[in-house]
Amino acid sequence: MHLGAQELILILVIVLVLFGGKKVAGLGKALGTSMREFKEEVNKDEQPADTTVQAAAKTEETPAAKAPETVTAGADKKEN
Repeated sequence: MHLGAQELILILVIVLVLFGGKKVAGLGKALGTSMREFKEEVNKDEQPADTTVQAAAKTEETPAAKAPETVTAGADKKEN
């Protein structure tokens, strides 16, 4: 069973008559948002688990942060 262009147009016209233009537009927007979120989650799950292990190893290899320099009181003031 194949749907041709004429059948699809007829179905779209019937949907517009039944639900109205605003509701159909809102449904299309919601469907697009849902599809985008689904694709993002699928792509997130497809990333190999090794990347998280490598990222954890890199944070352990980085040197410790330097201690802040001590500033004596009055060092910022200029003598006249």
